[in-house]
Amino acid sequence: MQNGSQTEQPIPVTAELQYDGRTVTLPRIDPSMGDHGIGISRLRSETGMVSYDPGLANTASCRSAITYLDGENGVLMHHGYAIEDLAQHCVFLEVALLLITGTLPNREERSQFTRLMNKNSMLHEGMIQFFDNYPENSHPMAILSAMVVSLSSFYPEIAGPISEVPLDETVTNLLSKMRTIAAFSYKKSIGEPFVYPSHKLRYCENFLNMMFSSPVADYQIDPVVETTLNRFLILHADHEQNASTTVVRGVGSSGTNLYASIAAGISSLWGTLHGGANQAVIEMLEDIRNSGKRVKQIVEQAKDRSNPFRLMGFGHRVYKTYDPRARIAKQSCRELLDHLGIGRDPLLDIAVELEEAALADDYFLEKKLYPNVDFYTGITYRAMGIPTNMFTVMFALGRLPGWIAHWLEMRNDPEQRIVRPRQIYVGQKPRAFVPVQERG
Repeated sequence: MQNGSQTEQPIPVTAELQYDGRTVTLPRIDPSMGDHGIGISRLRSETGMVSYDPGLANTASCRSAITYLDGENGVLMHHGYAIEDLAQHCVFLEVALLLITGTLPNREERSQFTRLMNKNSMLHEGMIQFFDNYPENSHPMAILSAMVVSLSSFYPEIAGPISEVPLDETVTNLLSKMRTIAAFSYKKSIGEPFVYPSHKLRYCENFLNMMFSSPVADYQIDPVVETTLNRFLILHADHEQNASTTVVRGVGSSGTNLYASIAAGISSLWGTLHGGANQAVIEMLEDIRNSGKRVKQIVEQAKDRSNPFRLMGFGHRVYKTYDPRARIAKQSCRELLDHLGIGRDPLLDIAVELEEAALADDYFLEKKLYPNVDFYTGITYRAMGIPTNMFTVMFALGRLPGWIAHWLEMRNDPEQRIVRPRQIYVGQKPRAFVPVQERG
C-alpha cells in the first residue's frame, strides 16, 4: 500500500491477505495526511497468525492528531503548524499549550498559563530533603526520573483521575515542577545551594537563573541565550511515536497516573540511541579533537563495517533526508556563539567539517545518513554553560509537553486498550522434567 500523498492511483478500501488457501480481508485506516494503514486487530482470530515487526518500525500503534512527520521530505508539524514557524515565532510555553490543547493560546490564555506555571513552580519542602540522599555523582537523569514519580506521593490529588482535577492544574504542576527538579539536580551535583524559582521571571529565564545564580554571583540572564533555549525546547517538544513517547503511552495504558508514565518516559529517553545521543555527540567530538585525527580518517572509520566506531548525530529512524530541526539548531548554534563572542569553537569546526565530508560522500548519501537534531544541540548547550550530563535533561524538559499531550490523547481514545504485544516463541518445545538427582 502506497503513501496517499505520493500516488495518483486510487487506494483500495481494503487489503487482502492470502494464506493457506484462504483470503482474509483487512480494513484500510485513513489518515488526514501521510501513510494509510491496514487494520490487523483481527488478524490472529481469523488466521491464527500474528504480525512480526521488530522495533515496530512499520506498525501504527494508535491514531494521533498531535504531530505529523514526513521523514522522506523532512516535514514536521504540530497540529498543522510547521516546526520552522513555531521555532521562529513562539515561546516554549505557547507550543506546550498547542500540543496539549490543539490550539495556540491568545494573549489572555498565555498570561493565565504563565500565572499557573508560577503558582506551581515550587517543590514541596519534604521533597527537598530527597536531594540530600543522592550521591554527589548521581546522573541528573536518574534524579529526574525518581523525583518525578515521587510527585505522585506529595501531590496525590493531581495524580488521581484526570477528570477530577482541572487540566491546567495537572499540566502546569508537572511542567513547572520538573523544570525546578532539573535545576536542583544540577545544583546538587556541584554542591551549591538551591535557587528557588521567581514569579518575576519567564519560564526559560527562571530555569537559567535556578541553574547559574548563586549567593556569590549575580547572574545576568542574556536575552539571546533565553531565546535560543526557548527555540531548542520547542525543537524537542514532540516527535510523534518515538521510543519514549511510546513508553509513556504504553505505561499509561495500564491506568497508571501521569507522573509514573512520565518517569518511565524519562528513563527511556536516557538511552544513547534516543535522548542521550546529544551527550554522545559531544563526547565523540571531544574524542576526535583529542585524538588529533583528521576528519577524513574519522569518516573512513565510520564507513568501515569491521570498525566499532559510530558517527553519532547522523541518521535517524524516521528521517531519510535532512532533519528540519537540525537546520534550525545549526543556525541557532552559530548565532549564539557569535553573540557570546566565542569565535571559533573547535568542536563546532569539527562538526561542520564532519557534516560537509559526510554529505559529499556517496556512502552516507546512499544510506540517507544526514545530521539529526542531536548533532548541534550539545555544542549550543555547552556554550550556555550547561554541563554534558545535563544535555539529556534538557531534552526531557523539551519533550515533556509532548509526553503529556500523548498521555491525555491516549486516555481519551475510545479504541485504546492496554498495550500487550504478542511474540513469536522460538524456545524449547515441551520436554520431560528430570528430578535434580537424575540430572548428572
